Amino acid sequence: MTTAVTPAGGTAAKEPYRLRWAGLAVLCLSLLIVVMANTSLIVAAPGMLRDLQLTSADMQWIIDGYTVPYAALMLLFGVLGDRYGRRRALLAGLIAFAAGAVYGSFADSAGDVIVARIVMGVGAAVIMPATLSLLVAMFPVHERARAIAAWAATSGLAIALGPLLAGWLLESNSWGSTFLINVPIAALAAIAALILVPASKADDLTRTDWVGGALSVAALGGIVYTIIEGFHFGWGTGVIATSIGSVVAAVLFVGWELRHPRPLLDVRRVADRTVGGACMSVLLLFLVAFGAIYFVAQQFQFVLGYGPLETGLRLLPLAATVSLGAALSGRLAPRLGARILVGAGMIAAAAGILTLTVTDGASGFTPFLISLLLLGLGIGLATPPSTDLIMGGFPDSDLGAAGGLNDTAVEFGGSLGIAVLGSILATTYHREISGFLDGLPLANLPDPMADQAAMAIEAAGDSVGGAAIVAEELAANPFAASYAQPLLDASSAAFAQAISSASLVAGIVLLVGAAAVTALLPRGLHTRARSEAQIGS
Repeated sequence: MTTAVTPAGGTAAKEPYRLRWAGLAVLCLSLLIVVMANTSLIVAAPGMLRDLQLTSADMQWIIDGYTVPYAALMLLFGVLGDRYGRRRALLAGLIAFAAGAVYGSFADSAGDVIVARIVMGVGAAVIMPATLSLLVAMFPVHERARAIAAWAATSGLAIALGPLLAGWLLESNSWGSTFLINVPIAALAAIAALILVPASKADDLTRTDWVGGALSVAALGGIVYTIIEGFHFGWGTGVIATSIGSVVAAVLFVGWELRHPRPLLDVRRVADRTVGGACMSVLLLFLVAFGAIYFVAQQFQFVLGYGPLETGLRLLPLAATVSLGAALSGRLAPRLGARILVGAGMIAAAAGILTLTVTDGASGFTPFLISLLLLGLGIGLATPPSTDLIMGGFPDSDLGAAGGLNDTAVEFGGSLGIAVLGSILATTYHREISGFLDGLPLANLPDPMADQAAMAIEAAGDSVGGAAIVAEELAANPFAASYAQPLLDASSAAFAQAISSASLVAGIVLLVGAAAVTALLPRGLHTRARSEAQIGS
């Protein structure tokens, strides 16, 4: 199979594409809004909760509405991009993403927001693998490590830029503006793609494995949904049934792909120790990164009292060190090799998250700054070589599948991080604050007041955000104002212990993962330096 890159005239380019670095900027801009759509929700959520009177189930579905289709469809859409055109796929994804953002900006109910997020998730599932496959198609082998480093740095930038941009908008606008800001960015990226990004597709890919595609969607979507719903709302009958169905779909997918002459994903390549180890590193890094952002943002807003813009500004160190780490990775990869860089990056990230195990209720910004700096540096060092190894493990005709695999690892890891670490966070917080809440003098309150107090206690025990809102209401009531500050102190201490517990689990997972990945990756392995014989075997 061959891959054609046709800048304008329609014939395959023999020389490296002349505008490849400008084209890379377009791909990075497209990637930016995909990641920002998730992280901007961190600071937009409180306004949405108040204006739309969302329940916890509504809020979770607003998150899941983007995450589930995003994770489920990336592999299939990556392969479809290979067949029908990668630039076409990028443009289609940007249009769908912008359409969902427009709808979301005018939404006036939880259902409308959920629909908008689903449409945006579908668009993101088209955009994300297209950016990687186009990148590899545009750049010659010796430049791909640097290009992928820039692509990976963009992900880190978007993690912090999402809350920062959303916070700036929320200073003078409603939460709908955080949706609408995506539209001009998507339009700019689409226009620039038509000018600067070459058309590219796999010439020999004439058949699409639709059965494998359907099974992959069922398996990935079901697994992500099960993880999120199970850890947040319990393992009810529906969740268990979905988990069993997704496991069955996954087994059928592997069996089908092993027998299909043109599989959606060559699972034998995934079993290769290099590709498998690289996928594991990406998954674990983003598991920790998304989990950390989830509880650090809550600490900033509800404990330290930062506004949306201040929260975004204080997440910038993460973006800065991701960019620094990616730049260092691009320079060091040819000298040290991927194995050392990936292992060192995972250890640095583990050190960053373990820093948070020493926090307490009186901790200020400093330990979180140190944690974000180390976490960002680790992600920046390890992600580019890992991504390059995944893309290098597939022939150029399967770039869409390779990009989909890498991006699925990112999103699957992020979903795990928010679900598993978020569950540990919530359970520990509830356990730690329950003693204080149980000791509040409510026995002699008349029925209407007792009911209100019970609801307030439930909200305060559910989350640190709920406790902050209850404390604010207590402070405004002359008869209950004396309980406001003790509640804030108790919730701060309980949340600090919850962060410590979740961070300890995350750090151990990442250290064990670093050892496993280092053992899997062969010695002396260099990014994209694998021979054509290795890739084709």
